[in-house]
Amino acid sequence: IGVILSGPPFGSLDPATQKPVGFNIDLANNVAKHLGVDVELTPVQPSNRVQFLQQGKVDALIANMELTSERAEIFSYPPTPFEEIGGALITRKDSGIKTWNDLRGKPVCVSQGSNYTKPLAEQYGAQVKAFRGQPESLLALRGNNCVAAVHVAPTLRLLVARNPDWKDYTIPVSNDLIPSPSVIWVRKGETDTQSALEKIVQNWHRSGWLIDTEKKNGMQ
Repeated sequence: IGVILSGPPFGSLDPATQKPVGFNIDLANNVAKHLGVDVELTPVQPSNRVQFLQQGKVDALIANMELTSERAEIFSYPPTPFEEIGGALITRKDSGIKTWNDLRGKPVCVSQGSNYTKPLAEQYGAQVKAFRGQPESLLALRGNNCVAAVHVAPTLRLLVARNPDWKDYTIPVSNDLIPSPSVIWVRKGETDTQSALEKIVQNWHRSGWLIDTEKKNGMQ
């Protein structure tokens, strides 16, 4: 299963054990438990996760890849989403940015392959700069290569709430960009896998396991 290790709450390396931990890791481990198999967690980036699934390097993606019509043309997925996630905007407290419309004509950092690129450019007129992944994008923000960065909201909210290195930064806009369903992705035609995963996701909801797992990882 392909997972992204770009930071809490979704996935990161535990400094003590060097093992991956986080929400997506918990989901992947639980999928394997339900299927009665061992899981092999493969780190992926937004820039290569599509190719990894297409080329058979992974059998499924739980990798912050929200549902879009373009993605649904390439891959299949269990129809029940496990979460809804939108993009949040992070910027310096003194940037003067208060709304999404304030991004017009300004450089904004994202990850390559992000579904936030299109609305940022088309709806809000931002000059989008794409980086290999979230860590590189946030580094570019700190280096003043852009005035703001847009990534999955739970990660950025945890960052400004808990990380002292980001005390000069804020999430000034309360509404998230294009909140979209989070799904597990599999290759087209793999209907057995798709239906097995659908049963697992429904069980997560029905049993309350999903809510407990989100709370454990500091998600709302």
